[in-house]
Amino acid sequence: MSTPPKKPDPMHGLTLERLLTTLVEQVGWAQMGREVKIACFTSDPSIASSLKFLRKTPWARAKVEALYLRRCVPRD
Repeated sequence: MSTPPKKPDPMHGLTLERLLTTLVEQVGWAQMGREVKIACFTSDPSIASSLKFLRKTPWARAKVEALYLRRCVPRD
């Protein structure tokens, strides 16, 4: 009896910059700031400032990755 094939990891090969860009395009800075309460999303947001903050702050990055999975990855 064989096991069903595993679904590919939606985060595999995805850069943080691409993840942020996709979120901004699909969700927008304002909604991102409401869902993940970090200043780099609510006060003069930019990809550059967000990347700098998220690379240094593991808890925030985890929340943003979870937001991406919730909002940008289709569910079966």
